[in-house]
Amino acid sequence: MFEKEPIRPLTSIVSYPERGVGGDNRYRGNCSPKLIEDLIRFFKPTQICDYMCGSGTTGDAAAAMNIQSRIYDLHSGFDILNCDIPERSEFTFWHPPYWDIIKYSDVMYKAADVKERYGYDPRLFDLSRIREWDEFVRVMNYAMMKQFCALEKGGRMAVLMGDIKKKGKLFSMLFELNKPGTVENVIIKAQHNCFSSQNQYSGRFIPIVHEYLLIVRKDDPTVYPILFTERHDVDIRDMPGATWRDIIAAVMEQAGSAPLTLTEIYSRIEPYRRAKKTQFWKEKVRQTLQLNPASFQHVRKGVWQLRQQTA
Repeated sequence: MFEKEPIRPLTSIVSYPERGVGGDNRYRGNCSPKLIEDLIRFFKPTQICDYMCGSGTTGDAAAAMNIQSRIYDLHSGFDILNCDIPERSEFTFWHPPYWDIIKYSDVMYKAADVKERYGYDPRLFDLSRIREWDEFVRVMNYAMMKQFCALEKGGRMAVLMGDIKKKGKLFSMLFELNKPGTVENVIIKAQHNCFSSQNQYSGRFIPIVHEYLLIVRKDDPTVYPILFTERHDVDIRDMPGATWRDIIAAVMEQAGSAPLTLTEIYSRIEPYRRAKKTQFWKEKVRQTLQLNPASFQHVRKGVWQLRQQTA
C-alpha cells in the first residue's frame, strides 16, 4: 500500500531531492512544489498569489493543499512591469529569473504566440533578457516593491532567488534586492541536479548548489522600513577603519613594484581625509614605515618599498 509522505518541518535549511508533483519539470528553472506546499503548511494562508508562475507550480501546490491561488505570467497576458496587480495579496510567492542564466520568452514558449494572443512582444518585458546586471537589479527591485505594495496588512512575500557567477565575479540577487517591511526569515534551499554540479571546473570556481528564500512581512499599511543596497566606490584613504599601515601599503601597491620617496608617499595621501584629520600626519607616515618592517622595506634614505610577501 502506498505510504503517505511524512510532513516536513520547515527549517532554515531545506532540501528536496525528489521534486514532487506539480508544474512542469521540463520548464527550466522552476522550483519544487514541495517548497510551496511547506510554506502554505507553515504560514496557513487562505490564498497564494504568483505573478511569474512559469509552468504553474504555485497553482498546483495550492490545489494540493486545498487553498485558492491566483497565478499570472508574461506568457499568459500579465506583465508585472506594466500591468496592475488585480488583488490585495495575503501571501505572494515570487521566483524571478536568475538574470540571464535561463532565457524564457521565445525559448520556453513562443513570443509570436503571446503577441498574437495578447498584443505584446514578451521579449521586451522579460527580465531574463536584460543584458546588464545593474539594469536587471533596477527592474527586479521595481517588481519587488510593486508586489510588496499590493500586500494587505500582515501579508507576506516569499522570494526564491539565487547567485550567479560570471567570469570570476559573483552577482548576488539576495544582496542587491530591496527588502521592504520586516525581514522575517532567510531560508537556504539546496539545489539538486543543477547544471553547475554536473561539470568539472578548473581553477577556483566553487559551484553554486543553493538558493535563498527571503520572507518579508508587511506590518503597517503605509509606513514600513526598506533595506536598500547601494554600491559606492570608496577610497581607502577616506575609509573608516583603515589603519595607517593599510593606507601606505595601498598607495605603494598602486605604484607597482617601484620604490617611492617619502615625498611621493606624502603626495598620494595629502589630499585625502586621513591626512586632513591628523595634525602631524607626515610624522605618522614615517613612524608607520619604521614600525612595520614586515610590510615595508627601507631602500635608502627617504625611499621605501612594499616588502614582498613570501609564500
